[in-house]
Amino acid sequence: MKCLILAAGYATRLYPLTENFPKPLLMVGEKTILDWLIDDIDTANIVDEYVVISNHKFAHHFDSWAKTKHQKVTVVDDGTSTNETRLGAVKDIQFAIDQLCLDDDMLVIAGDNVLDFSLTKFIGYAKEKQTSCIMRYYEPDDKKLLKCGVVTIDENDKILNMTEKSPTPATHWCCPPFYYYTREDAKLVQKGIDSGCGTDAPGSYIAWLCTQTTVHAMEMPGKRYDIGNLESYEKVKAEYMGITQ
Repeated sequence: MKCLILAAGYATRLYPLTENFPKPLLMVGEKTILDWLIDDIDTANIVDEYVVISNHKFAHHFDSWAKTKHQKVTVVDDGTSTNETRLGAVKDIQFAIDQLCLDDDMLVIAGDNVLDFSLTKFIGYAKEKQTSCIMRYYEPDDKKLLKCGVVTIDENDKILNMTEKSPTPATHWCCPPFYYYTREDAKLVQKGIDSGCGTDAPGSYIAWLCTQTTVHAMEMPGKRYDIGNLESYEKVKAEYMGITQ
């Protein structure tokens, strides 16, 4: 299995910290955000390559970081240099698939979140379901719902519908940027793009995919810390205690 890490954004809301440095390599406690993610995932002993998808501006930072890891880490430079010219998450995923000729099951994650639970639980869930999968958590705040991917599910966790940033969210089930694609479904990313699915938010591909095949949504077993601005970064640094469950 391959793990694709979405890290081609420019994190403009975190300036000046990220004006010349990538958000996924910011420190939270004794580790970078990426180290927290990869070191946890690696305990499952199922990922044989980590692919960091970067923009051109920050690729050299990821190259230097990758040399410190014992895992196989490949950095893919998508060639963009500004926030205005970014490809968008879904096109970045397809770019990496094309560049590396990837043909495998894939764990696709944002490189700028930390979790207090192990992602190995999500991997195990996806292996049990034998379908592409996402995670979901209950979001009570109506305003926050407007900025999220939102899913409707049945009694067996099957996704019935998913929307990204809908003005009228159907449920309170939000989707964090952590996805599992089966090998077969990873081959459909380009078809999704060609069919008109959104390409900026990574959940847009899943919103399209669940209209084509079965996708399940696991309830998130813990908390996600989203580092979106300077205030939230300071809060995470003060509160995050690592993986506790």
